Amino acid sequence: MSGHEHEAETVLWTPEHPEAVRWAPDGSGVDLLDQTQLPELTIWRRCRSADEVADAIRRLQVRGAPAIGIAAAYALALEVAQATSLPPAALLQALRAAAGVLRQARPTAVNLAWAVDRVAAVAETALAQGTEAAAWRAWDEADRIHEEDRAMCRRIGEHALTLFPEPEDRPLRIMTICNAGALATGGMGTALAPVYLAHGAGRALRVWALETRPLLQGSRLTAWELSRAGVPVTVIADSVAADVMARGEVDLVITGADRIAANGDAANKVGSYALAVLARYHGIPFYVAAPSSTVDMATPDGASIPIEERGADEVRRGFGRLTSPEEVPVWAPAFDVVPGRLISAIVTDRGVIRPPLGRGIAEVYG
Repeated sequence: MSGHEHEAETVLWTPEHPEAVRWAPDGSGVDLLDQTQLPELTIWRRCRSADEVADAIRRLQVRGAPAIGIAAAYALALEVAQATSLPPAALLQALRAAAGVLRQARPTAVNLAWAVDRVAAVAETALAQGTEAAAWRAWDEADRIHEEDRAMCRRIGEHALTLFPEPEDRPLRIMTICNAGALATGGMGTALAPVYLAHGAGRALRVWALETRPLLQGSRLTAWELSRAGVPVTVIADSVAADVMARGEVDLVITGADRIAANGDAANKVGSYALAVLARYHGIPFYVAAPSSTVDMATPDGASIPIEERGADEVRRGFGRLTSPEEVPVWAPAFDVVPGRLISAIVTDRGVIRPPLGRGIAEVYG
């Protein structure tokens, strides 16, 4: 079965915070909520191999650094479970091949390789007790990664809430870009976690969701999940952010991250750097929220972060219609890097890290 022929099931969504990734109920595959179809359709895709999950990651059917890490962890566990009839040496070879495919699916998000390496390590160690033991340990580790991320999301939300001011006479006005909510993680999100917690506590909020060109993850995904949770949200074009700030309509900006370097530079969806510059000019705090798995101490600074480049048609034919001449070149980086000097604080599940960010990160993660 090729990557674009995954089994599909249209479902109605009921939980307050949507899942992005889950085991198939019968254990036969990994189910992904196809985010390329939102908000028009709610469709689950069933992937039955690491190749299919890697393809879904590349196609952005599942996206967000924590979520693709979880999906890859499940995919590797699935590969091990499907190979238990092989001799141990052959299973090990299959495991390493699948891990290589998954690691290469997207280069910028460090969570992907982190999750794959973690599952691969426990499976290889357990292989000494037999192939069934390797399969069980791989499944357990993948499930553990998912549960840990769910708990980390809540802790991120609780820590980030300490940064949210409490205006007495109006709603707190928050701006965000892309989607760093439940759809991007294993829980309630990173940047959106404090929004959900504040809303649940009865605080008055208003969220400005940037469209997030070129694939509109802000308008399609963030606005979708916030509105379904009852959080007031307004979609604006990316180019309107400066005007909204100039009007005094923003109290803080909070984003997710796909990789945080040791010095505090943070890679996030392209457009985040411009948003950070605007926030600094207008005197608005700019916060980054991410789980510990996104902090990469092996990457010294933002210049060392590999930036994924997407195909030209995501810009010129993002939703089918031609919007740029075919013969004109397109450069389409998926991410940019926010320099640490523009970040007011980084929030992880271990707490709030304030400038100087490099020193703070070293104290927590060194």
